[in-house]
Amino acid sequence: MVHFVYRHFTSQKETEGMNEAHPKIQPKQHFEILDGLRGVAAMMVVIFHTFEAWNGGGKDSAIRQVINHGYMAVDFFFMLSGFVVAYAYDDRWGKMSVTDFFKRRLIRLQPMVIMGTIIGALLFYPGASAHLFPKIATVPLWQVILTALIGFTLIPLPMSMDIRGWGEMHPLDGPAWSLFFEYIANIAYALGLRKASNRVLGILTALAGVFLVHLLLTGTRGDVIGGWSINALELHVGFARLLFPFMAGMLLMRLHKRIHVKNAFLWCSLLLIVSFSLPRFGDLTTLWKNGLYEAIVILFLFPVIVAMGAGDQISGKTATKLCKFSGEISYPLYITHYPLIYIYTAWVYEKKLTVQQGYVYGAVLFILAVAIAYACLKLYDEPVRRWLNRRFLVRGVTST
Repeated sequence: MVHFVYRHFTSQKETEGMNEAHPKIQPKQHFEILDGLRGVAAMMVVIFHTFEAWNGGGKDSAIRQVINHGYMAVDFFFMLSGFVVAYAYDDRWGKMSVTDFFKRRLIRLQPMVIMGTIIGALLFYPGASAHLFPKIATVPLWQVILTALIGFTLIPLPMSMDIRGWGEMHPLDGPAWSLFFEYIANIAYALGLRKASNRVLGILTALAGVFLVHLLLTGTRGDVIGGWSINALELHVGFARLLFPFMAGMLLMRLHKRIHVKNAFLWCSLLLIVSFSLPRFGDLTTLWKNGLYEAIVILFLFPVIVAMGAGDQISGKTATKLCKFSGEISYPLYITHYPLIYIYTAWVYEKKLTVQQGYVYGAVLFILAVAIAYACLKLYDEPVRRWLNRRFLVRGVTST
């Protein structure tokens, strides 16, 4: 099955927290449209995973997949992450230590990692399937608890410790694999990339682009699916997906590349939805065709979308509220929805439902996933992060 990254994962709320901790720092521009686009893509991820229950598995499953290129959301969000991380922190290292940076990232990401793992543990046994997940029925409770405790730390599990049978590094909440790579990107930024000149960063970005294109055009898949297991192939895919988008996002911010288009949120949303929804190109004998399409989207279209989103300001109360809501639930939605998908996929598989028979249930799943995400946001994530910010950032802030 395919998992994603989402929210790479810096938001404008984080820059506001920075201003609170350092009162002398002037507030920065708020990219409401980029916030809103994160939510649009997160919702597309849920829809993609819902339809994935019917792809049937096998080598040609991607060809049958509805919302076929939804997995490219991972690359888009890595690019957003590079853009916003550089925007939020590039000019603040004189007032902020590396330790303080890591605290901020942990406070932003880790509470919902823990919540997503808890939900995954609570829903682990209900997802048992005699055919799809036969391993679950034999897994003792102590092993689920141990897996959850390790999952809280984001330490990846080897395939030998997988308790579900899909070889995931985080088998209770599959999408947490992307946070593992997100942390790698943040460590690389704090320890080295932030110091790179634009020329050096441009060279590194170009090399990463070659690395990504090579995977897409010469690999055995013809797509960027993968990254969630601890083995050579999946780590290759994961780093290929991470490096170009993250550094390209940084470079876009540093070069102040903006495209000014009216109604940018609408046009950017449509571009994302269409690029995620097109059917797969080629077949199993012409994998390069699909690889070429994805290379064009990641290397050229996604930077244009980010530049358009950063180049316009949202207007109107309704549009502003929509972007705000979309951005706020994006990370909670991404990190908590997949335990529901495990159960839904097993149910569809066992009942042998057609797509037409499952539409209503899929809609219910989507609404339930959004409701759970919103509840987690308001009742858990925001209060916990406020407390952690007061406890670890507002007082005793250190400087380099």
